[in-house]
Amino acid sequence: MSSVEELTTLFANAGFEDAKVKEITKNKKVSESLSALIKEAPTEYTWNRSTRALVHNLASLVKGTEVPGSNLIVEGICKEDLKTNLQISAAFKYVKEHGTATTVAGLNENSGVGIEVTEDQVREEVIKYIEANKEKILQGRYSLVPGIFADIKNLPELKWADPRSFKPIIDQEILKVLGPKDERDLVKKKKGGDAKKKGSNGKKNDKKEIEETGPKRTMFNEGFLGDLHKVGENPQAFPELMKEHLKITGGKVRTRFPPEPNGYLHIGHSKAIMVNFGYAKYHDGVCYLRFDDTNPEAEAPEYFESIKRMVSWLGFKPWKITYSSDYFDKLYELAEVLINNDKGYICHCTAEEIKRGRGIKEDGTPGGDRFACVHRNRPIEENLKEFRSMRDGKYQPGEAILRMKQDLTSPSPQMWDLIAYRVLNAPHPRTGTKWKIYPTYDFTHCLVDSFENITHSLCTTEFYLSRESYEWLCDQVHVFRPAQREYGRLNITGTVLSKRKIAKLVEEKYVRGWDDPRLFTLEAIRRRGVPPGSILSFINTLGVTTSTTNIQVTRFESAIRKYLEDSTPRLMFILDPIEVVVDNLADDYEELVSIPYRPATPEFGERNVPFTNKFYIERSDFSEDSSNKEFFRLTPDQSVGLIRVPFTVSFKSVERDSDGKIIRIHVNYDNEPQGGKPKKPKTYIQWVPVSVKHKSPVKVAETRVYNQLFLSENPSSNPKGYLADINPESEVVFRNSVIESNFDHVIKNSPWVVDSVKDNEFYVEEDVKSKEICRFQGMRVGYFTLDKESTDDKIILNRIVSLKDSTK
Repeated sequence: MSSVEELTTLFANAGFEDAKVKEITKNKKVSESLSALIKEAPTEYTWNRSTRALVHNLASLVKGTEVPGSNLIVEGICKEDLKTNLQISAAFKYVKEHGTATTVAGLNENSGVGIEVTEDQVREEVIKYIEANKEKILQGRYSLVPGIFADIKNLPELKWADPRSFKPIIDQEILKVLGPKDERDLVKKKKGGDAKKKGSNGKKNDKKEIEETGPKRTMFNEGFLGDLHKVGENPQAFPELMKEHLKITGGKVRTRFPPEPNGYLHIGHSKAIMVNFGYAKYHDGVCYLRFDDTNPEAEAPEYFESIKRMVSWLGFKPWKITYSSDYFDKLYELAEVLINNDKGYICHCTAEEIKRGRGIKEDGTPGGDRFACVHRNRPIEENLKEFRSMRDGKYQPGEAILRMKQDLTSPSPQMWDLIAYRVLNAPHPRTGTKWKIYPTYDFTHCLVDSFENITHSLCTTEFYLSRESYEWLCDQVHVFRPAQREYGRLNITGTVLSKRKIAKLVEEKYVRGWDDPRLFTLEAIRRRGVPPGSILSFINTLGVTTSTTNIQVTRFESAIRKYLEDSTPRLMFILDPIEVVVDNLADDYEELVSIPYRPATPEFGERNVPFTNKFYIERSDFSEDSSNKEFFRLTPDQSVGLIRVPFTVSFKSVERDSDGKIIRIHVNYDNEPQGGKPKKPKTYIQWVPVSVKHKSPVKVAETRVYNQLFLSENPSSNPKGYLADINPESEVVFRNSVIESNFDHVIKNSPWVVDSVKDNEFYVEEDVKSKEICRFQGMRVGYFTLDKESTDDKIILNRIVSLKDSTK
């Protein structure tokens, strides 16, 4: 019997979501059956949403019993011959009755394989039913629709139809008969207290009904964010300020995302963006994008632009874009107010002297005696004069600073006379050379929050101790005190997020730049092709707490994979191609086969691919070793199926180059089978045809397959430093890949925004001019997109993620 950990890993690798895995593993019989059934699939098979649901349904039927022939049902699921739960139930019933006498032909016959019921046939039966029951329908109107759906579903003529086609057709035909809904179709609510208290079963406080009718659970209404105060509930030292605050905000939520424009945002910032913008949006409030631009020495125009771009990419629109520098005049005035209130003084101590005064020992550890600065008790007039001298350029950097007169006896370091202003001889991108002094974060942040009437100043827990000084400063200068609240930050293990460390990777050419797809800056993640909606969905599943969230890269990639599975078309794509020649077919032979862009999703459509006498397969899909019973693809003694091609191909011979490497395989097309029936292959492989007429194959100049940049979960723990931990195979480039000609159609129609994609609550509309939106699934290979360096003449692809987690 497998352990829960083994089952969890197996189910997760098959693509089941975390919540579903937990649900399945609670039932020992079902989970053991599901484990056995998954292992009966071909080793290279990639489960999708539909086939996962079907095999789970089968496991629920098997439920721990021995069922000879269940492998044939699994085979039917993998080949997508069995497409509905009804077919699975019928196949299971047949197998259970026949046991070892089960045949594929019998199973297919009893489960409706090959019986295609078109939408036109479904519509014809729906119209017949409506006509037969028209009087009743006209009387009962839309309240009868659920019953109509059940009746249609049970019609013997539609037994093997896809039930997903029923509802839209029923809705369309009913609309023709009844017209749009009107007051006759409104559900009248019961009056009185009992109507509110009782559920559908007549019992009071029916928990299920409360869950179904209440607000949907999200990160914004539960956990840390769900427990936040309402607007106006945060206490004030001066209550009259709250009245003005509520007048300005109208009682609506106001948040802000306040990045420093001194570098590129990384994956951790995506949580901060979603928390601040998302919380405001959820409560019908507003959110500022505010640049904390108080350090002109470190700021650059490209950082401002990148931050704006990343916020927009994640689907958020700032209510206003502001800058701390917008308030420099006002901040200066409040600095003078602080001094006039005897809560600020000019200090001429060195950095080392300040540390000693704060009780920081020479080895950098706290715990020494704290003592006041020798300048702390200067007269107010002298402090004002010196502060204005700082402003007017009398002092050089480090010669004078404005410090807050706080509480040196407090246990919190944030109350040990923090620096409010310092001298910097640097022009500012927005204010030019007007200022010689600039406010610090500790002075600026809380006051600008106050100026902008922020109702919820949400930040990460490393600022927890700052809350005391935040509130202290607002009170000392008599301004509205916003409420700072702290949540746990998001970290991704197995990488580095520090600006300094990434800068070294860039400068020393370990990566292509700050947007190298192996990094976890948001620019890099975007270039890699990760959909913004997958990031939002991922963060929502994590929720928000006060604990730091450390997530493995593999878990993040799993979330991306699940999102892409529902939103990308599939193409046949060969990374390492080898040519195959069909000796018994003429050079002009052509047989068009139809392949869905996404199985079991009709709205994605289908495409035609020409089967000719020449095509490419993956080099790894051929083996000269016929003795390996676990290898189901092409060997000298084993034929193989080609996806959607009617007959198998069987080996004849190979051609080799001067070094003995196989350069071409010759096969036979088995289109004259014994007994007239096609031979059933052990598996089907992908193929890309050679056809001048269809401009196939499309050749790819570079396919960049990305693996993790570092070898360990904590690169910085390497004794030789994080650079010694770099994975030499973090980028593997294939230069001979080929792809089917429908690639052009996929690129021209990207992104593929069908209704099922739009319906995802985290769907984000993307810039259609960007190359990273050109995503597709390369069958058996991974998810890919165009790199920004790609041109019409030179196709360069990035692998977004593999089809499965390959971590051992």
